[in-house]
Amino acid sequence: MCEVVVLHDGYSFVNNDGEMIANCSCTLIKGPHNIIIDTMTPWDSEVILTALKEHQITPDDINFVVSTHGHSDHTGNNNLFLKATHIVGFSISFKDKYYIHPFEKGEEYVINDFVKIIPTPGHTLSDVTVLVKSEEENIAIVGSEDPIKQVKNRTMIADIANWIIPGHGPKFEVTDEMRMLLKNQTTLGA
Repeated sequence: MCEVVVLHDGYSFVNNDGEMIANCSCTLIKGPHNIIIDTMTPWDSEVILTALKEHQITPDDINFVVSTHGHSDHTGNNNLFLKATHIVGFSISFKDKYYIHPFEKGEEYVINDFVKIIPTPGHTLSDVTVLVKSEEENIAIVGSEDPIKQVKNRTMIADIANWIIPGHGPKFEVTDEMRMLLKNQTTLGA
């Protein structure tokens, strides 16, 4: 099994000056492979390093870095993890080698028996979601241009996961009421 640890809760809001203030959630999966998801802005390296140290993990212990999409607040510290395979949206690489995976055809990428990555376009056209089996729970870690695809993919994820760690907010439990609301939105958008 895997342990899922939220290292930093993300946020997104507009301040009084009309400026967007945002940073993503950063999540650690400890298990057969250590995985960090969404590495925040380039100014947050100490936040990540300190949080990892609290869990007895160093950057060299990380096997995979997953950025749910390519925005700078999700990729800012990927360079801390030089021994890891990097997955940024639909792109998979290690050093200067790039690997083709048919995310665009809807195919999932399996890391191990407990963790897989599925394509979930919506916020960007190459968004991915990480699905984790942790104890008796299914957890989805998501990044949030196509509003119809986004609603459909959110509905699919809500049907799979018991808990969601959103790109910009704290972890929350998925309720039947949420699932019904999303299904209704999908019907209206179709």
